[in-house]
Amino acid sequence: MKDGLLSAEENYGFRQRNWDYHLRHARRADAIPPSDAAVLSSEWCCVLESDSPLCQRAADDIRAFLERAMGVVLAKTSRRRIVLAVQDDGGWDRPSCHCDVSQDEIRLLGSSPRGLLMGAVDLEDRLRLAGGPFLPLGQYCWRPLARMRSTHSGSGIDEFPDEELSAILHAGFTAIDVFVRDPRNGAKAPVEFNDLIRRAASFGLDVVLYSYMNCYVHPDSPEADERFDQVYGELFRQCQGARAIHFVGESLEFPSRDEHTIPKSVVEQGDAEGLQESVRQPAGYYPSADYPAYLTKLRDTIHRVAPGVEVIFNTYNWGWAPLEARREFLRHFPQRVTLQVTYDIFKQHRRGDCSCPVMDYSIFAEEPGEYFTSEVAAASQCGLTDIRVTSNLAGATWDFGCAPYAPVPFRWLKRLAILREYLLKYGVNSFYDSHHYGWSPNVCQDLAKAMLAENPPKDPEGFLRQLAVRDYGQPASGKVVEVWRIWSRAMDHYVASNEDQYGPWRVGPAYPFVFQPVLSRTMDDKIVRFPFTRNSYGSECMVKTLYHPYENSAQSPGPLRLPGELAELGRMESEWQGGVALLESALAEMEGEGERESGLRLLLLGRFILCCIRTTLGIKRWYHANLRLQLTSRREDLLAVLAELDGLLDAEENNVREALPCVERDSRLGWEPRMDYVCDPAHLRWKRRQLDLARREIEEYRKMAIL
Repeated sequence: MKDGLLSAEENYGFRQRNWDYHLRHARRADAIPPSDAAVLSSEWCCVLESDSPLCQRAADDIRAFLERAMGVVLAKTSRRRIVLAVQDDGGWDRPSCHCDVSQDEIRLLGSSPRGLLMGAVDLEDRLRLAGGPFLPLGQYCWRPLARMRSTHSGSGIDEFPDEELSAILHAGFTAIDVFVRDPRNGAKAPVEFNDLIRRAASFGLDVVLYSYMNCYVHPDSPEADERFDQVYGELFRQCQGARAIHFVGESLEFPSRDEHTIPKSVVEQGDAEGLQESVRQPAGYYPSADYPAYLTKLRDTIHRVAPGVEVIFNTYNWGWAPLEARREFLRHFPQRVTLQVTYDIFKQHRRGDCSCPVMDYSIFAEEPGEYFTSEVAAASQCGLTDIRVTSNLAGATWDFGCAPYAPVPFRWLKRLAILREYLLKYGVNSFYDSHHYGWSPNVCQDLAKAMLAENPPKDPEGFLRQLAVRDYGQPASGKVVEVWRIWSRAMDHYVASNEDQYGPWRVGPAYPFVFQPVLSRTMDDKIVRFPFTRNSYGSECMVKTLYHPYENSAQSPGPLRLPGELAELGRMESEWQGGVALLESALAEMEGEGERESGLRLLLLGRFILCCIRTTLGIKRWYHANLRLQLTSRREDLLAVLAELDGLLDAEENNVREALPCVERDSRLGWEPRMDYVCDPAHLRWKRRQLDLARREIEEYRKMAIL
């Protein structure tokens, strides 16, 4: 940081920042210890009463935290002690830790070495929240209610160096998700799975294999047992120690005999005569009558080799299906398989007289959709327990695909409060907290750790205010909380359609504005190939560059939705801009260097998202104008629409200019683990060239109009 501004940051520079969790929130100058507190100093030492490697890691981590974040170097020996011990009393089925604080001793007693390590992280969280090396006298207990909280890597798809594993532990997750295509390969590159499992365990983390494997055979076929063993049996013969394996329909197709289904290849490429069908669904996208038998074969194959592995199946792809079809599937759902349900997808919403459901992961849905509520209720009636939920509690969704997280903590608080009720009532006790967009440090993780504990904050909003003081300082904290409130309200106007989440929301202001009339002597299709990097994996299907509605039987047609979506996004832009302006005024009140850097990074994120909103609003206007252009039969009207298109290009070019300093100063903006960089300076320069190309095409079309 120089002259109060953040310096330019090279691509991937954010990784080192994410790993510096001990430095991120340093000791605050205005933090004063209360009279009834233990105050840590160099007169204290750390004593370990266990020889477990996890316990040793806990002791080393506390020492490093106190020295780096609090400026306290512990003595080797002293009468004042932090004592770390383990006592397995068998009274709690998940890792937990009890803490007893007196003037001269802080005693951490873990239910297991893993519980002690996580209790040490909780101790550091409490000290960080206090703003100094002091704890109130008395006793407290850290006890999580969730049995698992997992995340993909925040450093790159399937990339888990030790620094990333340690950061994941400190963020409150208990497991990592890694893609597997075969026993040697992850999503895009070879992975030493056994080494990863061993290293993750040394940080107290489990490993969940997210399957990209497939066994295209019907479970009743004579060769099914042999084929399944060749795929899944071999996986667990070679990869030992994984905690679970996660399946989802879209990557688990088989030749179903259910009349409602059809091979995926026919949907995508057509049958022998080139005819495609869109009414029947691929087997992975419908709860077919023979899918439970397929899952049973999966479970039995895996458990013959690895009896302790949790087998998870996610019904994400058919939440749209009729309730009775889903209930029938759950009535035959195999035992010893964990059901996973998605919180937000297919959440129904109406704008005026139009149906506008949530089409993919989105914090727009504070409350769960009918798919989630009905699925969990039906599962409970069928006797299914230990339900897992796709929760996105790492703080990211597809709302802003290349932003690190959605800075709308009041919405996350609402989701957490509801999920806590489902945890207590229905056994929804396992959380898939991020998809492959991974995680980045943000207050949502602090909220999740607190709200999913046995003793949550009595005043959740008050706890959020404490987090604002911790990160941005006392003077600015009130304004920061209000910024969060404004942005949280602004999400009421978000548009969660497929065309937007697979378009401008996914890549932000790098999204191209394609002039839709085809000017070509070779009669080529009018599709722009998005410039993915070499580090991208399979991203061509993730971004649709020729903007138009993707229709769906659960939503109103695009032409009916468009006016309401334009109005809503206009309101979102205005409200989000108001939050940005308030945050700009709060910067002067952030006194410490760390607090000001946190404020500047939040401001860059807010400005970047504002640019994403403007691109999405602009592309909708652009699409509508292109439609009117091609339906215009009067020359004067056609020329007027061309002038309108020129104006939209000018506005978007200004928007790209405003986005550029954001991505230059924060390398996490414009990046997503699977897609890699999609909105960095290089992509914004590409976007400007694309806008120039569209201008030339418009000018050529204008000349044609006056021939």
